[in-house]
Amino acid sequence: MPTMLNADHYQPPRWLRNPHLQSMLASSRVRLRRGEQLLGATGALTHELILDGGAGVRLQAWHSRVPGIAPAGLALLLHGWEGSAESSYMRMTAARLLEQGLDVVRLNFRDHGNTHHLNPGIFHSCRIEEVVHAAGDVASRFPDLPMVAAGYSLGGNFVLRLALHAPKAGVPLRHVASVCPVLDPAVTMDSIERGPAMYDWYFRRKWTGSLRRKRALFPELADCDDTVLKLDIRALTGWLVDRHTEFASLQDYFDGYSIAGGKLAGLQVPADILMAADDPVIPFSTFGDWQLPEHARLQIARWGGHCGFIESLRGDGFSERWVAQQLREALAG
Repeated sequence: MPTMLNADHYQPPRWLRNPHLQSMLASSRVRLRRGEQLLGATGALTHELILDGGAGVRLQAWHSRVPGIAPAGLALLLHGWEGSAESSYMRMTAARLLEQGLDVVRLNFRDHGNTHHLNPGIFHSCRIEEVVHAAGDVASRFPDLPMVAAGYSLGGNFVLRLALHAPKAGVPLRHVASVCPVLDPAVTMDSIERGPAMYDWYFRRKWTGSLRRKRALFPELADCDDTVLKLDIRALTGWLVDRHTEFASLQDYFDGYSIAGGKLAGLQVPADILMAADDPVIPFSTFGDWQLPEHARLQIARWGGHCGFIESLRGDGFSERWVAQQLREALAG
């Protein structure tokens, strides 16, 4: 019986204990190649799903299964903001879950990956209903497989909100795992603005690139001109809220997807949550007043940065192994 992993087991070499190095390496080419290698080594067959997000919304996902293996369950994976189903951590987590005997569905949020053409409206972080609806579609396609889910960063936020909505929506979700979830978006915005410039540059570059792709496909988005795309990240978010949501203010929008304080107090689905005390994007101080039910367990690692938890030069990650074990044990239990 393997030892059950917990946050204390993450002991990176000394040269990997800088949070900014961890955060930068998390999306490096080394990690991307490692994810491709690990997923390929499973021998899994992967095919596309176009899921029903409700109200005409279509979301893309990728289903992977190892031939000849009777799966023990199905895991739905959710990526971070401006990541995708092909992000290194998504592929690496999928590989670890396939090794544990699960089928895996990697979901692309609206306007992530190569999916900008599927829906006219722009992605924003309060579009939880379509993700819940898509999760229900996944469950209906694999009714004989018990369902679990996991997410990273914004996907970690989404997976906890999915768990919150699942019982009422009839989604038979057994357990979720969340890595470095965005708690209070307003605080995260402040952290990006006040932190090293590389974070603002990274997120703004990826977001504006996504908006350019969307504008090219839907000319009615003429308000997304080059002047808008030159705004800083707070002003650009303000533009999104004003022009493409029904929220009255930026703070109302942030409150719409915040899971801070007592917002998860009514959570019924069991959850395991992994955070790093040195996360430069989601400050550890924001966890001080987080109110969770007893079946939601928070584990704090001393190191890891933002969604890093890298263990070696090859790019192997602790969090991917942790997620796979948490979800497999939940199904076994």
